[in-house]
Amino acid sequence: MIKRFNRLAIELPTPTNPDANAAAAVQELLGGRFGEMSTLNNYMYQSFNFRKRGKLKPFFDLVSSITAEEFGHVELVSHTINLMIYGTTQPGDVNSAPMAAATDKRNTQHFIATAQTSFPFDSMGKAWNGDYVFSSGNLLLDLLHNFFLECGARTHKMRVYEMTSNPVAREMIGYLLVRGGVHVLAYAKAIEMVTGVDIKKMLPVPDLENAAFETTRKFEAEGVHRKLYTFSDTDYRDIALIWAGEHPLGGPLETIIGAPEGAPMPELRSISEEFAPGISQEDFYQIYERLKKNAGIT
Repeated sequence: MIKRFNRLAIELPTPTNPDANAAAAVQELLGGRFGEMSTLNNYMYQSFNFRKRGKLKPFFDLVSSITAEEFGHVELVSHTINLMIYGTTQPGDVNSAPMAAATDKRNTQHFIATAQTSFPFDSMGKAWNGDYVFSSGNLLLDLLHNFFLECGARTHKMRVYEMTSNPVAREMIGYLLVRGGVHVLAYAKAIEMVTGVDIKKMLPVPDLENAAFETTRKFEAEGVHRKLYTFSDTDYRDIALIWAGEHPLGGPLETIIGAPEGAPMPELRSISEEFAPGISQEDFYQIYERLKKNAGIT
């Protein structure tokens, strides 16, 4: 089971201008083959299907704890997309085509199907699907796949970073480059424990340090690149048997019991031209009165 917190992994800046076309590109980091939906579901099913987790517990703990973090990454990318799209259209009479601006955007599904919010599809609107999930039952093969998946995800984040200067997108990508780097290193260390082969010598893939990206630097200065979380108060602590020693960039690797503190969740405002959420001020007061009545409050 996953314990959920009404917090976002990091605080996202308040956008000043809508950027729906850039949001379409960011969708690749959510619903593409190497997006956060893929990392979440790959690790989730590998953890569900893990064999002999008693004897191989540190590896089970590793995949399981990273699964929980990936849920938060899906959430973070989704809110980034939501913030980037808002304000593209304006309220108005239905006969005045108040959403005409949407016809010039790369992904009109953001306006027709999702009311200007994220969805599990890629940058071209192709739906994410379970064919992207790899769970072979062979520990080494799954770890190798996960290493490859994280390197692919890192590559796509770097490319999308170069496609947009949008501050919301770049803040999110900077953080995920750092956290993705943690996962790449963790899987490399796990493979080394199984095989004796030092996969760390291949890193980073692509061959560019995170510090090259402006929005990664503050996170690395805070030591975010050296921390791996259990995302549990009591379980998955054997990740410390793998996540140990020195980081390649210097400093000790740290296993943190629990989850990051996180930041406030963005409040998504109404978009009347999308009929979302479709609850008027009058409706709200009626709902409020019904809630009070049901709770026995007079």
